[in-house]
Amino acid sequence: MTADISALDLEEAGAVLAAEAARFASFGWMRGTSGNLSVVLSRDPLRLAVTASGRDKGELTAADVVLVDGRGAAVRGGRPSAEAALHARVAALTGAGAVVHVHTVASVAMGRRAPGGIVLRDLEILKGVGQPAHDVDVLLPVIANSQDMTELGDRLEAARSPRMPAVVVAGHGLYVWGADPRQARHHTEVVEWLLELELTGR
Repeated sequence: MTADISALDLEEAGAVLAAEAARFASFGWMRGTSGNLSVVLSRDPLRLAVTASGRDKGELTAADVVLVDGRGAAVRGGRPSAEAALHARVAALTGAGAVVHVHTVASVAMGRRAPGGIVLRDLEILKGVGQPAHDVDVLLPVIANSQDMTELGDRLEAARSPRMPAVVVAGHGLYVWGADPRQARHHTEVVEWLLELELTGR
């Protein structure tokens, strides 16, 4: 079976990802060319639109996107991020429709402070990731970084918590996912708020 994804489909996905990237860049979460975003365009076979490698995320256009397969290899377009394979792994593993990867100071700092994971509870904003605000421990996993996306994906799969649509990669940044780009954005903003609170509160 092949995915029937038109150039227009890819351009529309690129426009959405460019807008999301500009938002995150305005927060200082995608400095320089760092970070990457993706949206699922097909499930069978798995196909994702991923932001192109080496581009300033505050200046992306609808054309700055690459279609990749379930291994993160380019199917159409230019060169995807080296981390496209992890986006595909997250989408396949979680059923997510969109994945966000940002390099925030709070995620890197907290990954160093809490390499075993970050336990959160009794905060109203936890509702933003679908969890109870009180009396429940919610674990935000932290995993060791790797330049091997298969190894990093294995670590994410082993560590991920069904209560939290996110993982901190130590010394690197934050991966967050959602049903679509809007929900992935909301989840990212909530998780980053939680990380900033933990960072400032210690």
